[in-house]
Amino acid sequence: MKLYYAPGACSLSPHIVLEESGLPFELEKVDLQTKETASGHDFYLVNTKGSVPALELDDGQVLTEGAAIVQYLGDQVPEKELIPLPKTMERYRVMEWLNFIATELQKSFTPIFNPAYTSCCEEAKKTLLRQFDFVDRRLTGKSYVMGERFTVVDAYLFTISTWIEAAELSVDQWKALSAYRKRISERPAVCRAMMAEGLV
Repeated sequence: MKLYYAPGACSLSPHIVLEESGLPFELEKVDLQTKETASGHDFYLVNTKGSVPALELDDGQVLTEGAAIVQYLGDQVPEKELIPLPKTMERYRVMEWLNFIATELQKSFTPIFNPAYTSCCEEAKKTLLRQFDFVDRRLTGKSYVMGERFTVVDAYLFTISTWIEAAELSVDQWKALSAYRKRISERPAVCRAMMAEGLV
């Protein structure tokens, strides 16, 4: 498999899951401004949306959208228990979290990263404060989002939480989230992914 990524973008989430899975994979960096891959190819020929992540499978198919990719990867290695089994309530809880992170948390950062939305930045920060208050409450007393076991949700939530400082917010105001982020950052698979992307 090949993961198309941009350093520190939401593609870090499936990168972490790939490292956790032990599955063989390659990386290809994408310049999100020029839409050119590190090997000099037009990224739109890989993903017509022009966004990362994109996962090229062994049979040539390309899977996009981080929440879908991490579920796919988790299902490839059921013995790793990175995602609960299909048709269980725990699986639907994971999907609930993945959707919340994708449609609420991640989208709330749009004005922070896009200069065209500078007039919306203060409102975005207020929204992020409310959303991370919720996350902090849900993490209180837990090692991971789903309890005591690392899942694909943690890869995604950790990735988005690394953007907090870009919004000129401090993670320290959320005790449970701050401890959680430190704990996730120390996982060997997370360290490998971040080192590969030049983030540490």
